[in-house]
Amino acid sequence: MIDDYQKGKTRQKKEKGIRVFFLLVALASIMTLALIVIFLFVEGLPIFAKVSVKDFIFGKYWYPTDDVPEFGIFPLIIASLSVTAVASLISIPLGVMTALYLAEIASARVREWVKPIVELLAALPSVVIGFFGMVVVAPFLQDTFNLATGLNLFNASLMLAFMSIPTICSISEDAIFSVPKELKEASLALGATRWETIWRVIIPASISGISTAVILGMSRAIGETMVVLMVAGGATMVPTSIFDPVRPMPSSIAAEMGEAPFRGDHYYALFATGIVLFVFTLFFNMVAEQISHKYRQVGAATL
Repeated sequence: MIDDYQKGKTRQKKEKGIRVFFLLVALASIMTLALIVIFLFVEGLPIFAKVSVKDFIFGKYWYPTDDVPEFGIFPLIIASLSVTAVASLISIPLGVMTALYLAEIASARVREWVKPIVELLAALPSVVIGFFGMVVVAPFLQDTFNLATGLNLFNASLMLAFMSIPTICSISEDAIFSVPKELKEASLALGATRWETIWRVIIPASISGISTAVILGMSRAIGETMVVLMVAGGATMVPTSIFDPVRPMPSSIAAEMGEAPFRGDHYYALFATGIVLFVFTLFFNMVAEQISHKYRQVGAATL
């Protein structure tokens, strides 16, 4: 009895130690993120002593090095949103349909070959994708559509879609594959075709994971730096066509931070741009969480 009691106490101490260890790891992650956010706001907010929030966000001119500098990031915001929107129009259908094919249509042998290849695409360095867009895609677009430059919004969107598809496909495929077999078998037993089962049963049951995959793919697209820096064209103007050169927020920060005087207005403006980008990314992730929670509750109620 005494030995069993001692063993129980030892086991409880080990479990408590493990819980404390994981708690410390979680707190370290949270503290790191909190310090980054605090640093971002400390370095970015001083610019609003020189320019109002309204003029900064809705100003149409970004000339931070002029004698009378102008810090309007509206063209940068529109560029980021436009590139993300076009990339999403390309990547979401391709990613979700590829996931449906792998989870529901492809044979086990095909899935074993294709899925690792799709996931391997996510490991490609962004500079390699940007180099491909600059050297191969840009001349092709320029010659095919008779453009002044192939470095434009559409080129950047193509490359970002190429980067987002593995994320969307992998997470969506896992969500679709986790749908209980009983739901599929019940649908087929009631006389539904395979396509009707996919469209009316499998997709609604996995919409939570698919929605999360889509939002995460969009978050990666809006926050990507190297690709848009290399292939978007770098023009700080509001685009009127998908073939116009643009300059999204991440590329502007990356291109100009090395030239901005430390703790100068240009420096503070770039950090304030980072705050806006952080807010957009946070919004996307909050939307993903809300959608995931909503459809998870609906799915649980249905089951």
